[in-house]
Amino acid sequence: MSELRFTEDHEWLRTEADGSVTVGITAFAQNALGDVVFVQLPELQSYDKGAEAATVESVKAASGVYMPLDGEVQEVNPALDSSPELVNEDPLGEGWFFRFQPKDASAVAKLLDQDAYDRLIKANADA
Repeated sequence: MSELRFTEDHEWLRTEADGSVTVGITAFAQNALGDVVFVQLPELQSYDKGAEAATVESVKAASGVYMPLDGEVQEVNPALDSSPELVNEDPLGEGWFFRFQPKDASAVAKLLDQDAYDRLIKANADA
């Protein structure tokens, strides 16, 4: 498993051995949402960076899951259709949303690392 990267929108990314990138929402994001009751997964198509690719609904709110980089979604997590609670139970593992092939694989490394993401969360909490 490679090092996780993060977005300011609280998505996490992990580059897989085949070069695809797995995306989910962080523990911080799922905790803020509360109990997840539904996940609308993306279509298998190309998305531009920043486009809303998926939607997650909880008992508190609905929130978009945004495409972290330009790329093509190649796979979605079918387990979320019947078990959306996996997002709460294992957000960095079984609760992943989709896998995509980035147009520029080197762009993943330019996203936030764990330390930078932790500082972002702390800054948001202090604000």
